Amino acid sequence: MKTLFRIIAFSEGVSYILLMTVGLYFKYQLGDPSYVKLLGMPHGLLFISYLILAFLIKDDEKWKNKDFGIIILASILPCGTFYVDRKYLKN
Repeated sequence: MKTLFRIIAFSEGVSYILLMTVGLYFKYQLGDPSYVKLLGMPHGLLFISYLILAFLIKDDEKWKNKDFGIIILASILPCGTFYVDRKYLKN
């Protein structure tokens, strides 16, 4: 389950960066909102998956409430999931 969470966390981080760079560039600079729609749905699914998996593995990982709060907060910060992977998930 931890490996799946690491994959989802990495994918969520990459999709967030793509959405905020490529998607918003095409929307505001080129007037084409289709890339936001194209990148937004997978990012949304990965975001929800990240939150659910974090909740499911918090007891196995023995995360304290403060650590769990940081892990959840990281999902809304750019590159936050990469921080979580490095600090909380690598052995």
